[in-house]
Amino acid sequence: MATKAGDNPDSLMTLTTVFCLRNLRRTMCYQGPLNKLCLRSDIFLPSEICDKLVNTYMELVHTDSNFEPEESFFQLFSDPRSTRLTRVQLREDFVRDRDLEAIRKQDLIELHLTYCNGLSSRSLKTLACFRDTLVSLCLFGCSNIFYKKGGAPLACNESTEDEEEEESPASRQALETDFSFQGFNRLRLLNLGGLPDEVDAEALLRPLRCVTSLDLSNVHLLGTAFLAQWKDRLASLVLYNVDLSEELIGTVLELAHLRHLDISQESMRVTKFKMTRKILTAVVQRLPHLVSLDISGHIMLDNCTVPHFEEAMGRPSTEPCKSSIHPFRELKRPLQFLGLYDTTLCNVTHIPAYKVTGSKNEEQVLNAIEAYTEFRPELAHRAINQLFDIARIQHCNQLLRALQLVIGALKCHKYDKSIQVTGSAALFYLTNTEYRSDQSVLLRRQVIQVVLNGMEQYQEVTVQRNCCLTLCNFSIPEELEFQYRRVNQLLLKILEPARQDESIQRIAVHLCNALVCQVDNHHKEAVGKMGFVKTMLNLIQKKLLDRMCDQVMEFSWSALWNITDETPDNCQMFLNCRGMTLFLDCLKEFPDKQELHRNMLGLLGNVAEVKALRPQLLTPQFISVFSNLLDSKADGIEVSYNACGVLSHIMFDGPEVWAMQEPRRELVMDKMWEAIRSWDVSSRRNINYRSFEPILRLLPQSISPVSQHWATWALFNLVSVYPSKYCPLLIKEGGITLLEKVLELESSHPETKDMARKVMEHCESFHEDPMETSNGQEVNYGHRG
Repeated sequence: MATKAGDNPDSLMTLTTVFCLRNLRRTMCYQGPLNKLCLRSDIFLPSEICDKLVNTYMELVHTDSNFEPEESFFQLFSDPRSTRLTRVQLREDFVRDRDLEAIRKQDLIELHLTYCNGLSSRSLKTLACFRDTLVSLCLFGCSNIFYKKGGAPLACNESTEDEEEEESPASRQALETDFSFQGFNRLRLLNLGGLPDEVDAEALLRPLRCVTSLDLSNVHLLGTAFLAQWKDRLASLVLYNVDLSEELIGTVLELAHLRHLDISQESMRVTKFKMTRKILTAVVQRLPHLVSLDISGHIMLDNCTVPHFEEAMGRPSTEPCKSSIHPFRELKRPLQFLGLYDTTLCNVTHIPAYKVTGSKNEEQVLNAIEAYTEFRPELAHRAINQLFDIARIQHCNQLLRALQLVIGALKCHKYDKSIQVTGSAALFYLTNTEYRSDQSVLLRRQVIQVVLNGMEQYQEVTVQRNCCLTLCNFSIPEELEFQYRRVNQLLLKILEPARQDESIQRIAVHLCNALVCQVDNHHKEAVGKMGFVKTMLNLIQKKLLDRMCDQVMEFSWSALWNITDETPDNCQMFLNCRGMTLFLDCLKEFPDKQELHRNMLGLLGNVAEVKALRPQLLTPQFISVFSNLLDSKADGIEVSYNACGVLSHIMFDGPEVWAMQEPRRELVMDKMWEAIRSWDVSSRRNINYRSFEPILRLLPQSISPVSQHWATWALFNLVSVYPSKYCPLLIKEGGITLLEKVLELESSHPETKDMARKVMEHCESFHEDPMETSNGQEVNYGHRG
């Protein structure tokens, strides 16, 4: 069997790690004094497991709203005798000084801190604890780590286990001046992207002698000569958005061992420096070991490209000798990576590189998203926008890769509005019908989760609309059931009265309606307790005030019809929230809206099925309305049929409950007989029964023959028009036995008995020939439940 995109299951290690993190107290921990989480004394975990636990914990915190962070989680790794950490990746404001201090005794080899704005210079002191072992350090976007908080920072050997630190933000005025990389003798890879301008990069870096990889993105450099101290060692240098100059380029060209050089910039950035053919040629000639180069965002001062008539013929080639870019003809071999995003050079035919970022085609755009997502969301956002255009206008050929990259970007930048807007828009087109058959269940679930993350994080109209539209691409409720409670909560929040955007309101109500259709009663009861019934009635009330019967109004009644099916508690909520008043008001305000009438009467049929609630319907006003609706020809027979169903259940309670003088019970029953006889038994239906139980209970009784007749007619119609669906259901629920009792009862009307025999014959012939040959294909546009 062919596998679908994204079909690879999670590893056993991943599944086990997630399970342990969700069940810490049941697996590796116990509740200690003051509710502190403590590691069990018989637990000893190697670095492979500890690293996985910490890094997966961070991912769950940022991507799973159902995951509850633990206040003292990092304390579990405070003792290297029982836990060993070596490679840790922490990100966003969630990380605090005390978390790093908790693991200060560990021999960390790699520590990646990204956008950790909650850290102050207190954490710089903690970093000193890792000086003897640290090989790789990232402080990208940690804008406050070089600034003090109110009190003096603690040294790494000071204990904070028994004190509660005040989580105040670092003061931007109090710069930390004591920290130095002195003693970090093993440090090889360093990322200081976004280092504050007040920090002297040269002074900070001077003690480091063995650095082989340095990222100074967005760093203000007062001088550049200091880079030459690593000319015999530096293999990777990133100077993204650094103010370039001839002096800096000259220093870079001295770094003869460079394999990766990034001198790119945002195209919108104003800079005096202009890239020239001469500079590009010098880079290629003076840096012979180069395998990766990024010059994205630069405007070429002079023409670097080969004239079209001189270009090599044939298919696009990566051979340097055929390069359409003059300076790259000097290369000894093709580059592994070449960043040309936001340059005109990406549009040429022959580019001597195996992986190119740009905007010329899908491959270049996907390469850009892949290369820039983690540290350059401003570029990733634009590349995702270009992918959106490809998926919308053209066709996405690398679907799995595209989806995984967009999902990754949305997870990585949950708090970046621009990424959330463009990413959710791209997902809408990447998950539509055209691509659906190629996607696995696992991949589609990942899409749903990042979409819900976006809805949770942003109340902004565009994000909400994009996310709701993307959810419409899924089979509802089946594909959303694994996040059923969460998605309903988010949709109900969208539908709060303060929300005025009509398009979002319409989509959200449609989704709510679909979510409560064809699910079990347990789900419906749970959603009812979330405030679903009241929310729908509030929407209806608002539309009534606006005197507007639109899709929101009709979908709201339809959703109420579905959520009250065989759920007495939700029916009670409907009555308690003045639902019957709104029913009468809508009937009066919109007398010609057939779809509206059908949905409202369907809902009241559900209420009438609950014996304890029927007395609330037994008033002269309501009975007169139901009786009048028996004559309705709206939506075929649907309104008349549902009105008769409501009355059939009321009549089933007997004459003794009929306390009113008008209308008289006998006259109403006569109208019911007349209505039923007027219906065409071959009518196709806008209805979908999951169970016949409420109908079947009206069969073996003599209290109300007309109710029995309505129930028998309903069964006859459904097994005649849709035999393949309803004959098996009727047989399964014991309907044949009950129909036999109808034939035995003297009180049963002859018409009813005749119809009961026909129902039984239909079911018998279906048993004999289950192959349906009629053209009665079932199409259900509405729902009973």
